[in-house]
Amino acid sequence: MTSLEASVENLVLVAGATGGVGQLVVGKLLEKGVRVRVLTRNAAKAEKMFNQQVEIVVGDTRQPATLSAAISNVTQIICCTGTTAFPSARWEFEESPNLIEWGLTFLNPQSSQAKAKNSPAKIDAQGVSNLVAAAPQNLQRFVFVSSCGILRKNQFPFSVLNAFGVLDAKQKGEESIINSGLPYTIIRPGRLIDGPYTSYDLNTLLRAKTGGKSAVVLGTGDTLVGDASRIDVANACVECLFYPSTSRKIFEIVNKGQRPAAIDWETLFSGLE
Repeated sequence: MTSLEASVENLVLVAGATGGVGQLVVGKLLEKGVRVRVLTRNAAKAEKMFNQQVEIVVGDTRQPATLSAAISNVTQIICCTGTTAFPSARWEFEESPNLIEWGLTFLNPQSSQAKAKNSPAKIDAQGVSNLVAAAPQNLQRFVFVSSCGILRKNQFPFSVLNAFGVLDAKQKGEESIINSGLPYTIIRPGRLIDGPYTSYDLNTLLRAKTGGKSAVVLGTGDTLVGDASRIDVANACVECLFYPSTSRKIFEIVNKGQRPAAIDWETLFSGLE
């Protein structure tokens, strides 16, 4: 089977399922009748969010030993994990930095990553690599949400975005996927906009609408700049599973121009050839 079908044979694992893009991915998969398993560190949060409509497995991409139950019998993986580009509480520092240490953090980005448990290096590089290594060899697709600017790290504004290595880490994650030999689709969104920004229940997710009026634009070669709706990014993650032509493809996604009444994903994906 080269493309996704809503059947008992398919089981999609979503990593980062309770995040802004991940929860929309889960909602879209369920809307299409696809079986979903979510990998989460917080089972209670996932249970409240998805209301027993998904299979929940507790695990952590940073800890390879916790991944075996999550990847068992999955046919596709969508990885939406991530953290903030700049040091924040989400980095989970081993000790809370004082004001002086926060200042030193900005002077020594590598040191700050080493002291954090949830930095880009731990999540976007090592965590993705661990998930790739654990994936079944007969996996039909590994979808990864990366970022625009991977190939333009020396250009503004991406040079600023990469001050603490988030694009470096995303690129390492991409490389681990590409070098694995697994079929993949790598999606590089622009600056993420639109909700959800926090946890919503499943019914709310299914009613989510993009607040923007712009069309979806896809590109290759890392040339696009602009904002990208989380809702459209999530839809791209799911829709690409239904098109074999998107296998082993890397593309950017932003929102620009007049938005049509409906997004024609088949036409958009055909332009990637």
